[in-house]
Amino acid sequence: MNIFKNIEKSLIKKHPFVCYRKSNNTLISSFFQQNDKLHLDTNLDSSGFVFAPFDDNNNTVIIPKEESELIEEHYFEKDASTLKTVNSKDQKSKEFHVNLVEKGIHAIHNNEFKKVVLSRKETIELKEENNIIELFEKLLNNYPNAFVYVWFHPNVGLWLGATPETLVKINNSNFETMSLAGTLPYIDDSNAEWTSKEKEEQQFVTDYIIDKLSPLCKILNADKTETIKAGTLLHLKTKIEGELAVSNSELIRTLHPTPAVCGLPKEASKQFILQNENYDRSFYTGFLGELNMNDKTELFVNLRCMEIKNNRALIYIGGGITKDSISEREWEETTEKAMVMKRIL
Repeated sequence: MNIFKNIEKSLIKKHPFVCYRKSNNTLISSFFQQNDKLHLDTNLDSSGFVFAPFDDNNNTVIIPKEESELIEEHYFEKDASTLKTVNSKDQKSKEFHVNLVEKGIHAIHNNEFKKVVLSRKETIELKEENNIIELFEKLLNNYPNAFVYVWFHPNVGLWLGATPETLVKINNSNFETMSLAGTLPYIDDSNAEWTSKEKEEQQFVTDYIIDKLSPLCKILNADKTETIKAGTLLHLKTKIEGELAVSNSELIRTLHPTPAVCGLPKEASKQFILQNENYDRSFYTGFLGELNMNDKTELFVNLRCMEIKNNRALIYIGGGITKDSISEREWEETTEKAMVMKRIL
């Protein structure tokens, strides 16, 4: 494919690029920047592919449309690989995360916030020089229901992911977003048995989004909650649609970071995360996607992702904590989510 050849050329030249495929689609779209400049977009008013961090006080990177070659090609999935799973045996990491979750539950019982999303990072040594195109193809083949991408900037880093979550789609004055919460392993085609903890967590997210968006727009529809499959995991999802009465950037900044990746209330849970997680999330749980392209914006939450750095894969995973959370179970949930990236390495 020409896109794969351009990835190789851009890595050699150290020019920024992004290649991505939306869920249930065959079309790979790409932006290949024709220089190595670092472009920032604090107002979210440019046109191009945007890559934003979790902490909205930090810089948002954009690959501008006008400085890039745009290529689209159809890619037809090959048979998904039979990939082995490797659980984390890092006892020190487990102890830290379990204690972190216990601290979060304690803060909830002290009424500091209702929910907080706590995460961690795993480092996987790559045994040989990694082939980025091969990793990207494995993601494409194994996760057809996800937004799959590879993103590179020489001044920022190299990221890959397969995220199940849309932050927002905007078409002129109409928008669509979703609340996504709760996680179970996918087992055959058996019906998911969601507990009250997961249902409550999902309702928190839905209610918060509707409450925050109501002053900015007219809510037209908030569909019933459904179970969706994302790779080897199941989630609860509610679609929310409406008509905008504010700018695109105001809507985006109101939504990000959502309770599904931060917590609620937003500021209290965000401060707890920044003070207690003990590492920098960077672009994990940020957002990425097409910004102001032909009157359309389509952004995705950066979940199920990894950063390739110094021949290591840094895998980022987390989960929502409520008053009913069980710390051991929350650790297990992060190990299940880590499999999305580990299975392709």
